[in-house]
Amino acid sequence: MTQTINKETITEVGEMKRDHYAMIINGERVESSSGDTLQTFNPAKGEMLASVAKANEEDAEKAVQAARNAFDHGKWRKYPVGKRSRVLNKIAQIMRDRFKEIVEMEVLNSGKSVGAAQTQVGQAIEDFEFYAGAIVGHRGTVNNMPYGFFNYTHKEPVGVCAQIIPWNYPMMMAAWKIAPAIAAGCSVVVKPASLTPVTAILLNEICHEAGVPAGVVNTIPGSGRVVGDYLVKHEDINKVAFTGSTPVGKDIMGKASETLKRITLELGGKSPNIVFDDADIDAAVAGSLFGIYFNTGQSCEARSRMFVHESIYDEFMEQFIAKTQKLKSGDPFDKGTHLGSIISQEQVEVIDGYVQSAKADGATIATGGKVLQPEGFENGHWYAPTVITDVTPDMKAVKEEIFGPVVVVEKFTDEKDVVKRANDTKYGLGSAIWTTNQAKATRVAHQIQAGIVMVNSPFSAFPGTPFGGYKESGFGRELAVESLDLYMEDKSVLSYYGAKPLNPFGV
Repeated sequence: MTQTINKETITEVGEMKRDHYAMIINGERVESSSGDTLQTFNPAKGEMLASVAKANEEDAEKAVQAARNAFDHGKWRKYPVGKRSRVLNKIAQIMRDRFKEIVEMEVLNSGKSVGAAQTQVGQAIEDFEFYAGAIVGHRGTVNNMPYGFFNYTHKEPVGVCAQIIPWNYPMMMAAWKIAPAIAAGCSVVVKPASLTPVTAILLNEICHEAGVPAGVVNTIPGSGRVVGDYLVKHEDINKVAFTGSTPVGKDIMGKASETLKRITLELGGKSPNIVFDDADIDAAVAGSLFGIYFNTGQSCEARSRMFVHESIYDEFMEQFIAKTQKLKSGDPFDKGTHLGSIISQEQVEVIDGYVQSAKADGATIATGGKVLQPEGFENGHWYAPTVITDVTPDMKAVKEEIFGPVVVVEKFTDEKDVVKRANDTKYGLGSAIWTTNQAKATRVAHQIQAGIVMVNSPFSAFPGTPFGGYKESGFGRELAVESLDLYMEDKSVLSYYGAKPLNPFGV
């Protein structure tokens, strides 16, 4: 069963909330060739939200061929950049018009607080607006040549891109990937996380309503081991962009190498948060609180390793723990809620396992460290915001990514000491520095081995700022003008215009 998606059918559907969502291939709502579906849940209540068509390899092949045909024979890549820009701005406008509905679906499918969802959907809108502007000014170069020669570079879209989206930021991560890819003229096959596929499907529908031609954006929910692997290995896929865990990223890198695909990997993190003795303590406490507990700690750049100078440690920790205990978990639609739910019961058990291992290793659970059951949400997946002190660098909870509302705290003595300890990790995504000494901030920022350094700020990214990591946190940068080059080829065109014919062999 298929249904072509256009302005009329979107309007006919009306509301975004449904009992069932089809995949989208070549501009049509399509059911799985096998008839299989997956169930997606509201993790805040532990209740089923909707059924979703579950793609298999046959469906993935259809999506790839639709994207390939759209790229090779379609008109999108041939549009003047100004026309593509107008379509991206139209996508953003439709998203603004349906902002409340999109936020509602993001909350229902991910369990995140409404405040977090509003921020993230807002940034997704701004992503399309940003790339609508960025692509217009993104051009090649004219290069200096010997007399008689002329050389210019021409930027061309790289081709068909597989984009694999994580569950922690479903709408925002989809926008981070789709916007620069289609701005560049590429076609994409999007595989959203099985736990949170709904808003990626809705975004694809909005793309078609805004005027993106059929086949340029395709969305196929399904298993990473089946659909994800198929896309990564497929010879007709020219690039893979993945956000997720480091082990899966390594696996993708190996499989993509078989066909020498371009890849962008934004992976795990264990980001340091350094509070110096000259920091504004009120600002550092507030910013550090947001840095770990935003999105319920389910963020790759969460500042989950906190280093506090020994001279202010007691004062800082007293305030930090007190404010942690004031954070509210519960109804995600309550504007006073700070922490939403955990994505699944499995993840709750992972988080608690790390906390219990730290306790067994001799650490102190200063606050939290337990499963929650907020009133009215007893069947959902919840964990208390947790602070662990008296830790040592060799502890599992200190070394490994927990991906939950858990921060480990250590004292430090001086700048050299804390830089060394901050860099003592296989990851290198985010980092934060709190100090009123600008020279120190700059000096330390240049020594931290991370792609993102936040100075006296809890925010890690805005449209226009490169986002990506060092070491096992991946490579490539998203969210910035430079991201367009990840989806483009630079073709060098070299011409001779001299009056005398060239005869290098002299024969």
